[in-house]
Amino acid sequence: MEHFLSLADWESSDLIDLIEQAVFLKREHRTGGNRQMLANKSLGMVFQKPSLRTRVSFEMAMKHCGGHALFLGPQEIGLGKRESIADIARVLGSYVDIIMARVFDHAHVEQLAEWSPVPIINGLSDFNHPCQAMADVLTIYEEFGELEGLQVVYLGDSNNVTTSLAFAAAKFGFQLVIASPEGYKMDAETIKRARLLGSSQDTVVEVSDPVEAVQDADVIYTDTWTSMGQEEEAAQRREIFPPYQVNHQLIANAPAHTIVMHCLPAHRGEEITDSIADGPQSRLFQQAENRLHAQKAILVRLLTR
Repeated sequence: MEHFLSLADWESSDLIDLIEQAVFLKREHRTGGNRQMLANKSLGMVFQKPSLRTRVSFEMAMKHCGGHALFLGPQEIGLGKRESIADIARVLGSYVDIIMARVFDHAHVEQLAEWSPVPIINGLSDFNHPCQAMADVLTIYEEFGELEGLQVVYLGDSNNVTTSLAFAAAKFGFQLVIASPEGYKMDAETIKRARLLGSSQDTVVEVSDPVEAVQDADVIYTDTWTSMGQEEEAAQRREIFPPYQVNHQLIANAPAHTIVMHCLPAHRGEEITDSIADGPQSRLFQQAENRLHAQKAILVRLLTR
């Protein structure tokens, strides 16, 4: 049985097929609606963390393709608290055809996959965010018509999104340049793994100076300085991260064709300014919409094979 827990688990050829399917499904949706490929199929959505994009995009992906989605919040399911994850996986998997889980601990989605009789999709964990990365790759592909050889520059806190971008770089053949302050860099083991998955040591490169990092960027990508669960660190992070803000002064050092991306929600005035988020180089909202279409492709793959 296939699960979608991390891009690192999938072959490049299969991920490319998913992107091509997402392009097709997006076009189909806009020109008359999607075929009902998921008719009579049900998605159980397990949420430890709240989300606008994850919940709505998965619900609408199922609806557009003829299926049904069921939301289960922390009050309904406490993973490993009220009952074991193994029991939850087996019970929920007997009711629905596929499960998406948005969790804190990555081990929780791994345990769901170990025990579930149906496919598991990682809707986000503290380790990585593969569904977001697929929407990101779709957005970049739509912009440039290719992926191999491009340079994506990530500025800010090396978090779960950065990890998925590193695996995406390895699988799709672009380069990820990361500029993070000391103490907030990607861990060496994840970088090593991404480089081994990719074609060279240059698959993932770390640069200290954000201005230097964007010199050859095709894409500049950022995320919030303070993620969910890190609220106590917010004041300290606001003192450390301002040099990594995506603003006009920084963008002036990048090529004219560079686009800007952010997985949202954005803390405007911190990691990105309004003028950039709403400006001509922004692809933030195309990127957000693409969660819907990339996830359709994942759902169709897992539910129709």
